[in-house]
Amino acid sequence: MITNQPLESLNIFSFRGVQMRTFHITWLTFFVCFFGWFGLAPLMPAIRADLNLTKPQVGNTIIAAVSATIFARLLVGKLCDTWGPRKTYTALLVLGSLPVMLVGLAHDYTTFLLFRLAIGTIGASFVITQFHTSMMFAPKVKGTANAVAGGWGNLGGGITQLAMPLIMAAIVGFGYTKPEAWRLAMVVPGVMMLIMAFLYYRFTTDTPNGNYENIGHAAAKGESVSFWKACADVRVWALALAYACCFGMEITFDGVAALYFFDNFKMEETEAGFWAMLFGFMNIFARALGGIIADRVGRKYGMRGKGVLLAGMLLLEGIGIMLFAQAGNLPMAILAMITFALFLKMSNGSTYAIVPFVNPKAVGIISGVVGAGGNLGGMLMGFLFKSQSITYGQAFLYIGCAVAVIGLLLFLVNFGKSAVTESTKAELQLN
Repeated sequence: MITNQPLESLNIFSFRGVQMRTFHITWLTFFVCFFGWFGLAPLMPAIRADLNLTKPQVGNTIIAAVSATIFARLLVGKLCDTWGPRKTYTALLVLGSLPVMLVGLAHDYTTFLLFRLAIGTIGASFVITQFHTSMMFAPKVKGTANAVAGGWGNLGGGITQLAMPLIMAAIVGFGYTKPEAWRLAMVVPGVMMLIMAFLYYRFTTDTPNGNYENIGHAAAKGESVSFWKACADVRVWALALAYACCFGMEITFDGVAALYFFDNFKMEETEAGFWAMLFGFMNIFARALGGIIADRVGRKYGMRGKGVLLAGMLLLEGIGIMLFAQAGNLPMAILAMITFALFLKMSNGSTYAIVPFVNPKAVGIISGVVGAGGNLGGMLMGFLFKSQSITYGQAFLYIGCAVAVIGLLLFLVNFGKSAVTESTKAELQLN
C-alpha cells in the first residue's frame, strides 16, 4: 500500500500510517470538544438555581450554545480549504478552551449568556473533523469514515451528560457547594481541550502527503472554488436543510434532555444525566451505520439512492420525535427516544456521505455550510424551548412534524443530477 494516498478501506483497529493516526486523533478531539461545548447542559439544574434563571433565560442560553457555531462553521470551513485542518483545529481548541475554563466567573444571567455564546464556537470542530477525514480516505469509504469519526465524536455529547454531573458531585464531596462545584467542574473539559490541541498539532498532517505549507496549497487541493460558486448548487442547501433536521435536533436535545427528564420525571441530576447520556450513546454505532449503508447504497444506486435513503431516515426520525412528545411515562419516553435517536444519527451519517461528492474542490466550504445549517436548525428549535406558552412536550411535537415534512420534501431532490468529477463518475454510478 502507498502510504501517501487516501486509504481505500477503514480498519478502526489500526493506528498505522498518518491516515489512521489522523482519523483516531480527529474523532477523539471532536469527542473532547463536546465536553467543552455541552458540558454545561447537564449542570443546568444547579446553574438555574444558582443564577435564578427563568425559563426564557434558560432557553436563551440553549440558543446561544448553538447560534455562534453557525458563523464559526462557515469561517472554519473556508480556513480548512486555505489554512489547513491541522492549524485550524489547533487554534480552535486553544481559543475555545478559554471561555470553557472561565465560565465559572459568571455570576449573573448576562455574563453567563455571553460565556455560553463564546463556548458555542467550539461546535465548529465538527467541520474540521469531517474535512480532515475526507482528506484521508478514498471516495468509496468517505461516507463510512466520516460517519464513524463524526459518530464517535458526537458520543462525547452523550458521555458528558453523565460525566459532568459526576465530576460536580465529586467536587461537592470534597466540601464545595453546588454553586462552587459547577464552576470548578468546567475547568476539566478546558484542560482536556488544551491537551488535544498539542496532540493534534504534533501528530497529524493536513493531507496524506503532508501539510499545506510543505506541499503547497495547489498540490493539496487543486483548483480552488469560490464560496458563492460552491453554494450555487441547490444540493448544498438541501443538505443544509436535512442537517438542520437531524444534527439540529441532536444538539437541541443535548441541551434540554437533562432538564426535561429532571423536571418531568422528578429525578436527581445524575439520574437525569444518565437517561440523557443514553441518547448520545447511540452515536457509538448509529451514525456509523448511516454512513456504511449510504456508501453501499451509493455503490449500487448512485447519489440519487443516497438522497432517497437520507429522506427516508428523516421521515422516520420525525415520526419518532412525535412519539417521544406524546409519551406519558418514562419507559415509553425512553423507547421513543432510542427510536428517533437511531434514525436521527443515521441521517447525520447519511448527510456527510453525500457532502464530499457535491464538489470535491470545495469540500471545506460545503462542509461548513451544511454544518452551519445543522446549527441554524438547532437555534430555531431553541426558540420553542424558551417560550412561556409552549411546554417542552409541545415543542418536541412541533419539531417532529417539521422534520417529517422536510423528509418528504427531500424525496424530490435529485442528488445525482450531475457527475462530480470524471474520476468518480463510474465509481459512484451517478444518474
